Amino acid sequence: MSNANKVVLAYSGGLDTSVILKWLIAERGCEVIAVTCDLGQPEDLGGVEAKAIATGASKAFVVDLKEEMAKDFFFPMLRAAAIYEGRYLLGTSIARPLIAKALVEIARAEGAGAVAHGATGKGNDQVRFEFAVNALAPDLKVIAPWREWDLMSRTALTAFAERHGIPISSEAKRYSMDANMLHTSFEGSELEDPGVIPDPSCHQRCVPVEKAPDRPQEITVEFHKGNPVKLNGEALSPATLVREAGRIAGGHGIGRDDMVENRFVGMKSRGVYENPAGTLLHALHRDLEGLCMDRELLGMRDMLSVRYAQCVYNGFWYAPERIALQAFMDAAQENVTGIVRAKIYKGGIWPLSRTSPCSLFSQELATFEDSHDFDHKDAQGFIKLNSLRLRTWAAARARAK
Repeated sequence: MSNANKVVLAYSGGLDTSVILKWLIAERGCEVIAVTCDLGQPEDLGGVEAKAIATGASKAFVVDLKEEMAKDFFFPMLRAAAIYEGRYLLGTSIARPLIAKALVEIARAEGAGAVAHGATGKGNDQVRFEFAVNALAPDLKVIAPWREWDLMSRTALTAFAERHGIPISSEAKRYSMDANMLHTSFEGSELEDPGVIPDPSCHQRCVPVEKAPDRPQEITVEFHKGNPVKLNGEALSPATLVREAGRIAGGHGIGRDDMVENRFVGMKSRGVYENPAGTLLHALHRDLEGLCMDRELLGMRDMLSVRYAQCVYNGFWYAPERIALQAFMDAAQENVTGIVRAKIYKGGIWPLSRTSPCSLFSQELATFEDSHDFDHKDAQGFIKLNSLRLRTWAAARARAK
């Protein structure tokens, strides 16, 4: 039986979640279990368990989800070619359903009756966390302190931390940031004005283009049924491949975007995103699809990719429509197997060649030389039939004048 006062908290060790942990204990009388998810983020997670216990948690877990993140969340999204509003590679969005899944699993194991998160009432993450929990464990209560308490500023949070003896960093934090193996996002500070140029300090994963190497680098990525499996000829685990792809691409200034997007809650938001691994793998995956996917299947997939991306962005990862879309996406990727060679240089990606055992390209058909498999006269009937409606429409317009 679950304990209604036992809460599993998504805990990062930062100011917000440290205050939430103590607030749940002091103001709500809860027993708190802290869960930190290792998604391959750059920061050192050493000591986070001890900090959670020192702040009052009854238990603290650091859960290694790096391989699951890459294999079961990023790779399915890559197979779907999902990019939100044509630009955002969904680096934060795709991590939320996995974190929620971990919270639910630990809540079940520990007999907790609730989970809690540190997302604000303005953002998308509250929706993503709570939709996921509702889909996986609708009986669990979700506590969102930012929608309940009156600690509405960093000054208020800091004062609360000082009153309760919570150690906090003296270093000023310029941005609201989120990071995992794929990306780092930056929001807040000067970025709240879309007309202001970002400060250079919001470069972490992608070197400025001006400082990228002056010599290009060639790389190869091998895919199997839409999943990247080898980098430069070396078979790597999903998480290792993502990490190495990000390191190489980011070193050449690849993967940075500064954009204004439409949040699900209704407002526009400006963010800077660095996603070198996702940018590189999306580009090479798309290049291979041109060789291996049927024209009509590719066109249908591209239409559905928009809907799939909306599912991820809006928090519907565990919804029936995303699950059904995934079945289509995976069927569409059956032949997307092969190797792409590309040149990367100063923020750019240029595919150089692609080969596949599933290639639909026929040199005999495509050649400008004589082809025994194609009769040019066949095009006359093709054009005549396909232009029939155009000629009919033109004649009707002429009669109407």
